Amino acid sequence: MRQIIKNLVGICAQILPCEEPIYEFGSYQVEGQVGFADLRPYFPGKTYVGCDMRPGTGVDLILDLHQIALPDETAGMVLSLDTLEHVEDPRLALTEIHRILKPNGIVIISSVMNFGIHDYPADYWRFTPEGFASILKPFDTVITDYAGEALFPHTVVGIGIKGSAVPEPVVAQLRHALAMWRENSYHQH
Repeated sequence: MRQIIKNLVGICAQILPCEEPIYEFGSYQVEGQVGFADLRPYFPGKTYVGCDMRPGTGVDLILDLHQIALPDETAGMVLSLDTLEHVEDPRLALTEIHRILKPNGIVIISSVMNFGIHDYPADYWRFTPEGFASILKPFDTVITDYAGEALFPHTVVGIGIKGSAVPEPVVAQLRHALAMWRENSYHQH
């Protein structure tokens, strides 16, 4: 978990409606990240389920993003932060996330771009904002952004909203907050 991503989660938690339950995919807190990588404090009083492919700190359920063992339309929000580069089929993962999200559910994704290979347990991909827009196509509202150099950002983020319950003024507020996040995150990794 990087501070820049925690900042993103803080912005989204403040602006977006956070329907329960909230599922985080990629919640395993690797050595050196225990406690720091816990995003539960951003969603006080909400049902929060940490999911990963392996047991460990921060993991409540073992789930596979390629075939999420949850019923349709059961998640209010899904977080997949700096995880999709480790997923062999990210398009399938987003299709599964869309399936489990309730009507008007929200997904927040992030990934590194200008970053070294890091196996947790494997490292498959790097995404551009356009790449995130492509895998978020099933969603009714798609917002992508980046931090760092415009032509070679260190971080790429995406938000997908299923349905139309988030009013346009809230979406505009989020876009503005993301622009400030990008400006303030230029050199952060």
